[in-house]
Order: sequence, then C-alpha cells, then structure tokens
Amino acid sequence: MHARLLGAASLFCFLFIVVAGKLTLATIIRPMAPEKRQIAPQVPEIPKIDPKGGMAGDFSLPQVHRAPIMDRNGQTLALSLPVAQVYANPQELIDPADIASKLHRVLPALNEQETARKLGLPKQFVYIARNISPQQELAINNLGIPGIYFEPGEQRHYPLGRMAAQILGAVDIDDHGIAGVEKHFDARLLSDHRPLRLSLDIRIQSAVREEVAASMQTYQAIGACGIVMDVRTGEILAMVSLPDYDANTFAHATSDERFNRAVTGLYEPGSTFKLQTAAMGLATGTIHVWDRFSSVPLKIGRFTIRDMKNDHFSPWLTLPEVMAYSSNPAAAHIALDVGGKRQAEWLRDMGFFAPVPVELPEAARPLVPHQWGLATTMTVGFGHGVAEPPLAIVRGTAATVNGGILVTPTLLDAESRKSEQTEAATPPDSLASVAAPLEPSVAQAAPTETDAPVEPQGPRVLSPDVSALLRRILRLDVTQGTGRTAESPGYFVGGKTGTAEKIGPHGGYLKHVNISAFTGIFPMNAPHYAVYVMLDSPQATPQTHGWTTAGWNAAPTVSRIVSRIGPMLQIFPDTEHAAQIEAQLAIPMQPPVPRGVRPLGPGNDPGDPRQMEAAARKARDLNTAQEQSTAGARKHLLAERRKATTEKMDE
Repeated sequence: MHARLLGAASLFCFLFIVVAGKLTLATIIRPMAPEKRQIAPQVPEIPKIDPKGGMAGDFSLPQVHRAPIMDRNGQTLALSLPVAQVYANPQELIDPADIASKLHRVLPALNEQETARKLGLPKQFVYIARNISPQQELAINNLGIPGIYFEPGEQRHYPLGRMAAQILGAVDIDDHGIAGVEKHFDARLLSDHRPLRLSLDIRIQSAVREEVAASMQTYQAIGACGIVMDVRTGEILAMVSLPDYDANTFAHATSDERFNRAVTGLYEPGSTFKLQTAAMGLATGTIHVWDRFSSVPLKIGRFTIRDMKNDHFSPWLTLPEVMAYSSNPAAAHIALDVGGKRQAEWLRDMGFFAPVPVELPEAARPLVPHQWGLATTMTVGFGHGVAEPPLAIVRGTAATVNGGILVTPTLLDAESRKSEQTEAATPPDSLASVAAPLEPSVAQAAPTETDAPVEPQGPRVLSPDVSALLRRILRLDVTQGTGRTAESPGYFVGGKTGTAEKIGPHGGYLKHVNISAFTGIFPMNAPHYAVYVMLDSPQATPQTHGWTTAGWNAAPTVSRIVSRIGPMLQIFPDTEHAAQIEAQLAIPMQPPVPRGVRPLGPGNDPGDPRQMEAAARKARDLNTAQEQSTAGARKHLLAERRKATTEKMDE
C-alpha cells in the first residue's frame, strides 16, 4: 500500500512539473500571440515632428483605411486613429456581474448594471463598448476573461476642432463621408492612403476666422462668412462660415452651425453685383467709361428705385461715378441699355445660373427669375431679384480682374489637382490669357510672390483691356468711393461694397435689416487674391453713426484681413513706389469724351424707361396705323372685286 501511494504521489508530482513547465514555456519563455479577434493591432511608433510637412506624404497608419486630410502646408486637418470595439459571447461567460464590475473599472463610463444584464442574455453576441483606446483594450485583455473579444476599427479625429469644420464635414459610424470634403472625396479617401492635400492655408483660415468673428460680435450679426481665393488658379485659401462647431462633435451641432454660408447660403448680392453690370455693359460694347447715366429715382409700378443718399452727386453720373457712389438708378439704366436678354445670357455665361463648381456637396443652386421682364432687368442690375452664394460673387469678381478668365474655385492644391482623378479640377486651358501687363517699371516695383507667374485657366469672358479698366474702377471705389474703409496701406486694395435689404420669412423686404458685403482684390496693380466678407443682419453702433451698410462694417473687416494675411502670402506693403503705382491705377471720375463721339447721357439715353415707353407707344401706334391701312386696302379690294363680279353677271 505504501509503495502504491508513493508511486501515485510521484506520478502526480511529475504531472504537476510537466504542467508547470508548459505554463512557463507558454507565458514566459515563448508566450503565444493572442488571436486577431481578441486584440486589435496597436498604434505604431509616433513619427518625428515635421513642421514643414516634408514627411506628410509618407505618413500613414497601416491598420487605418481612411486617408488623412491636410492643408497646403502639411498641417493635419483630419486623421483616423485605430480603436477597438469590445464584444462578448454570453454563452462563454461564467459570472456576468463580476465581469461587468471588472470592465467598469477599466471603462468608467460603462453602465455596470446594464452591462451585467446584457452579458446574462441567452445570446452569442452582444456589444459592450465601441471606440475604446488601445490602452483600454490592453487593460481589458489583461483581465484574461474568456468570452470577451475585440474587433479592430478606426475613429475620425479633427485636431483643430472648429477650424474649417463645414469644409471638412464628417463621417458616419461606418467611416463613410456624410458631409463636406469627407463626402465628396469619400471613395478616394478609402482607396488611397496618401494624404489628401487641400488648397486651404490654415494660417489664413485662422486669421480670417478671428477677424470675421470679431466683426460679427461687434456688429451683433446673426451670421457671417469670409473667403480668400487666388484669382489666378481658383484655389480657396480660406472659407469661414459663422457660427460654426467643433468638427469632432458633428452629431451635436445645430443646423445653423452646420450651415455653410459661403456655398449653401443664398443672398441678394446688392451693389457688389454692379460690378457685373458694368463688366457686362463694357464687354458688350453697349457703354463706355465716359458715358453718363441718370441717377434720378425710377418708378416701377408702386415701387421706386432710388439711392439711400444722393445729395453728394449730380443727376447724371459717368461709369466711374456710378461705381464709386454706388447709384442704383444709374445701374438700372446700364442694365436697360444692355437689355434683359443679353443680361440673362451674360449671367449664365458667368456661372450665376448654376451651383458653384466646388468640391462641396452642399453647394446650392442660385435663385434666378424665370421671366426676364423690364422690372427684373432693372433690379438685377443693382443686385436685387437674384440670390447667389458668396463664392459665386468671389468667382465673378476674380474674372473681372485676372484678365477676363472665369476660373473654377477649388479646394485642392495644385499638386493634388494633378494627381487626383476627379472632374472637379480646374477646366483645361481653352482660351487662357493673362491680365493686361503693367508697364515694366511699375510691374517690377509691384509686390510679387516667390513662385513663378501663374496664368489663369478657363473660358474667356472679358477682354484684357476691359479687365484692366475694371481694375482701375475698383481701385477708385476704395480711394474715393463707398469702400474707403477697406484701404490697407501699401496693398492697393480694390473692390465694391454691397448692401441689400434682407427678405423676410414670409416674403417681402425687411426694412433696416441688411446683408452687408464687400468683395475685394489685392494688390490691384498685380491681382493675386480676392477677399470677401459678408455680415448677416449687422446692427448699428456708435462708431457707425447709425449705419449698417457695408462701408461701415464689411469693408473695414476686409482691410484688417488684408493687413494680416499679406505677409503670410509673401506679399508685403509697398510704400516706396506707392505714388507711381497709384498714378498708373488712377482713373478720373469724369473721363473725357473722345472727339467725334456722342456719349450716352441727357438726350441720348436709350435705357430711359420713359423713352422706352414712348418708343413702344410709337411702335404700337405705327403698327395700328399699318393694320388699319392694310384693313382699308383689303376692304377696298374686296369691294372692287364684288363690283366687277356684279357687272359680269349683268352682261
């Protein structure tokens, strides 16, 4: 018996030694790797700091499927990080309450009672938590609980929070884009791990947002937007819409915060549209810079087109005066001179009848009249009766100063446009041209960028000569017109103010509730960038002396933006050659009339509605007389035929 007991004890000792050795081998000497479903891949080593973005093209996480989004300088705007989803098979669990307590210690936000209930269900699969960090995943795995598993996933993160939130958009729980750039480039971001570089410059974006937000607060506006675009390439360097939201909390943002006022908002452009009226008149050869137009109020039915204040200019204004003083009746006369049919064709060719072709699915279709009558022609001439997104106004402004080329706005930088296979890139060069060059001496003195000159690409809508003339007129509006507060010394800003009464929720215009905007260009002697600011329903302040027009709020905001972003764009104020540049850009308020030319003006105003009505009455009277004469002749001929027939029957 003792021998048998000793033998059994020896056998059990041997077995324990074998098991202990096996455990030592499996856990210490050669531990087995966990199954893929038990632990997701971990985050690789964090790359070195790269402030210039030189390594951006190589930066990628092998276990992440969605590519990052960066600005033109390599600053990360959107990045997917590896996470894990925790799930369990309740059939493999022993004590759900104890397991829930252990999980709660690792995941404090976990509802312990609800988790214990789910773990006790007669199922084979229940989710415990989503999007946990790699550290939490390791901590749960170290608990060694059978029946707890992991599946790898990724979560989109926006490091800069509110910066460019409406542009970037968001992704859903399945990591598919649902708004903004994330939606437009969804297929590309999932199929190509290379970072998607945008044309945005986050430095410019930040400066514009700060200035627009400050103006919005100062003038107590309910909304605002700001845009900076390269007039030669269409690249958008900044696009701000306020109020905005933290891009990481898209699901909790309000509809007003998600609303991108730059491309989705539709607003009557007001006097900023007079630039298009002037360009249209000059391009069609209907008007000339020396022609004069009546600023006397015009009546349309029970409405009257008038200026807010016209005691500082004469009843007849030349084209530079029309733009500088921003006269509504005079702009209406120009539109009537061109005619409604050609006006509609011009606006269609300028892209004002279609959504702006930018890489944002939220781009809205403009509101334009279905019928183009006399009243529509006049009101559209000074920016009422149509509703356009601000980016459309910026695009139209760029075409008037870059030599007459209608560029396509884009959110991709030049390198991305070449590599991305998308139709949203800049159109191919068909009739590409550059603006009329300045004199060599002044062109050399003008501020320049470090890169080589860029030729705009796109369809031609204006001749270089007309574009050069419009640049001078826009500069005049800042030096002597309604846009004086937009001046930024040394940057030679040009532009046009625009104030439109806001349309109420039930139709009709709201008195003393305005949309104030300024569309500007700098430097005007070598146009590079368009800057646009819009304030929705600004309030008067003591500094504005009770005014809410663009010259008091939007224009000074543009001035501050230009002064801040100019050095960032390697464009510095040129005060040394200021007198020479100003002399070249100068244009008289009342240009002389060439000898032998009869200008439009008093006694020669084809756009005067009274003359048009008189001509129409004369034409109607002439038609009536012709119809009566024709009827009389027919009646006489019929009588003669009857007489001849009667005589023949008598014979």
